[in-house]
Amino acid sequence: MINWSFSDWCRDWFKPYLLSVARFLGRLGLSPNMVSIIGLIAYGASGLVLGIGHPAAAGWMLAVFGPLDAVDGLLAREQGRVSPFGAFLDSTVDRYAEFFLFLGLMAYLFLHRQGGLVEAALVLSAMTGSLLVSYTRARAEALGFSCKVGVLTRFERIFIFAVGLIFGWIYPVLVIIAVFTHITALQRIFHVHKQSSD
Repeated sequence: MINWSFSDWCRDWFKPYLLSVARFLGRLGLSPNMVSIIGLIAYGASGLVLGIGHPAAAGWMLAVFGPLDAVDGLLAREQGRVSPFGAFLDSTVDRYAEFFLFLGLMAYLFLHRQGGLVEAALVLSAMTGSLLVSYTRARAEALGFSCKVGVLTRFERIFIFAVGLIFGWIYPVLVIIAVFTHITALQRIFHVHKQSSD
């Protein structure tokens, strides 16, 4: 089973910088849950900017605000405010954030690229795959299994999304996400099956 660790490597590498951001936001009086909501608003704004026809700007917004996904957790640990509700809110907000991105992408493809059935199928596949990647982990961990494996976790998806938007690689990125999210979901299914069998 492939256990791709690019996201873990990036989190370890950037942790000192993200921790500085978390402490700064804490000094401003922001709570971890507030940071999660601010991140959701930023993702919604990125989707809106994409939908009105500015993919590069949307990509840069993702690159700047995407790390808030990690900052809220760091802030919670710094303030000693880690809670089940905070984890639940963070996971729920992340799903809405991706929905806003795919909604913006759909609008961009249909309003500015004359998209058709193929584009709609790709966006739907990418969005469904992304949700399944997150669901398989959440469901597995609720049942007591570990489930962090896979080639395209949320971090990789957002990273690829941002890079693709910045450089205009819309279709290649969409295909990659549409295909490899489902591969990741299958990897997680097999990984949990192996644990249950053991």
